[in-house]
Amino acid sequence: MASLHLPCATTPLSLHRSSTSPLLPKQSHSLICAKRSHRLLRVTSAASEEIPNNTPKSVDSSPTGKVDRRNMLLGLGGLYGATNLITPPRASANPVQAPDISNCGAVSDAITKEELTGVKCCPPVKDRIIDYRLPPVLQMKVRPSAHRVDPDYIYKYNLAIDRMRRLPADDPRSFMQQANVHCAYCNGAYKQGGGDSNTTLQVHNSWLFFPFHRWYLYFYERILGKLIGDPTFALPFWNWDNPKGMTIPPMFDEEKSALYDKKRNQAHRPPAIIDLGMTDQNDPLQLVSNNLTIMYTEMIRGNANVIDFMGKPYRLGCKVDPGPGASERGSHTAVHVWVGDDREDRKEDMGNFYSAGRDPLFYCHHGNVDRMWTLWQYFLPSNDIPDKKITDPDFLNASFLFYDENSQLVRVYVKDALDNLRMGYDYERIDLPWLDYRPPRQSLRAKINRTSSTAPKASTLFPLTLNKVVKFQVDKTKKGKADELLVLEDITVDTSKFLKFDVFINDEDDNALELDKAAYLGTYAQVPHRSDGQYATSSIRLKLTDLYNDMDVEDDDTVVVTLVPRHKGPGVTIGGIKIIENPTKESKKAIEEDTC
Repeated sequence: MASLHLPCATTPLSLHRSSTSPLLPKQSHSLICAKRSHRLLRVTSAASEEIPNNTPKSVDSSPTGKVDRRNMLLGLGGLYGATNLITPPRASANPVQAPDISNCGAVSDAITKEELTGVKCCPPVKDRIIDYRLPPVLQMKVRPSAHRVDPDYIYKYNLAIDRMRRLPADDPRSFMQQANVHCAYCNGAYKQGGGDSNTTLQVHNSWLFFPFHRWYLYFYERILGKLIGDPTFALPFWNWDNPKGMTIPPMFDEEKSALYDKKRNQAHRPPAIIDLGMTDQNDPLQLVSNNLTIMYTEMIRGNANVIDFMGKPYRLGCKVDPGPGASERGSHTAVHVWVGDDREDRKEDMGNFYSAGRDPLFYCHHGNVDRMWTLWQYFLPSNDIPDKKITDPDFLNASFLFYDENSQLVRVYVKDALDNLRMGYDYERIDLPWLDYRPPRQSLRAKINRTSSTAPKASTLFPLTLNKVVKFQVDKTKKGKADELLVLEDITVDTSKFLKFDVFINDEDDNALELDKAAYLGTYAQVPHRSDGQYATSSIRLKLTDLYNDMDVEDDDTVVVTLVPRHKGPGVTIGGIKIIENPTKESKKAIEEDTC
């Protein structure tokens, strides 16, 4: 593959931070250019370079194998830590490995198990697999906000998607083949690689969620650029975390556009404001406030360690859905379900994993999901979680298969997807109004005192089938403010349904339509999908420490927990609930030794 020499790009970067709200950038410009290597790095075609599925090989994209974020992100106020992301992992025993795509099953209904008529998710099969090498970063791509793009960009994006739609059906780069990537990996068509041919592979609801989708968008973006002859083309992101971006971006709502998908909820077309809480709130101002509170909670307030944000460990032989991270089960899931068409039996397209990739908006949505990972990794306050890296080799050495822009089947590893800059792209700087959106302090206690005297103890209710609002008491580990976590154990869900419930602590007004208050602790939610059985079991942890600081709990040895289901009908059973002391001194090894 020839080396493509491009000039350095002048890229907008934040050089200043707002005095009232950090990371609300003023626009400036700084020259970005990766150090050029004299060694041409390319995807090899030699059979001798192929690596067995169980022997991952790390390949660097620069003479040192590192891109120094301190040099790349000039002027970001020292937010980048001095540690290096790309470190050689120790030998790994149980990573989930890339599937055998020739052993790809039919897509079936999650309930009836009958094959879905006309739905084929399996890709073309090629015998030769090459381990992918990240190419040198000669020009940094900058992914733009979808609400801020100009007509020239919209034309180019439409052209790229139109050409993708016109590719032959058996071309692995074609629109439906690319959509089928998500269908196969996320709806039970594949079995785990690495010698385990009986266990379903699922890249959601675990620590594989972020890196899988990062690689997915990486190749999708490169395919689009190849189709229009522009290697600098960058996918847009739908910044639904900002009030100015809380509607479907206009370019996706033009019915004659290649970006349009008719299978969307018609009531949610612009100017409808997205409901990240799925509360059915109708007041647009309250919706915006709820959305900002959700973002603050899942990005800052609700996580005690890296696993709480990324998702629980998922290793070779483990059952699917061990537990989603805060962002995946929160804003990510809400956008999928909110966009999906309620006229369709399975809420296609965005509202079901098998069909989500058929909507061009999916990739724009996941651009913002990936942006949330980047923000959480590098730019958000890290006092409470100083180490945001997972060093477990079962995470780093997990692998996937994708077709690249040249229709070559390649194997990629999680360890090579930890740094977006090393992969050659960054994001346009957009204000983060949720960054300082801490809920107002709750001061009234009279109603809480009355409720706590009548609410039953959790031990008398669990296991609990959650089909209505439930209120109960849970014992704290000690009186007053403490560094504690609320643990919801053995959450068993019907994977064929959209399911969601919110958690409140000492809620003084019982108004479940309003989330912008100290009592809101977090959420659990899932997008419908198929698994080995109709049900899957997981658990989540929600950090209580900051919530305690926002209310008066000085003399309390219990709290009143309220669970509010947002779905209709049955589908969720919770095995138990408890409050534990935050194990702040637990080692990374202890966190990552969570096995299935």
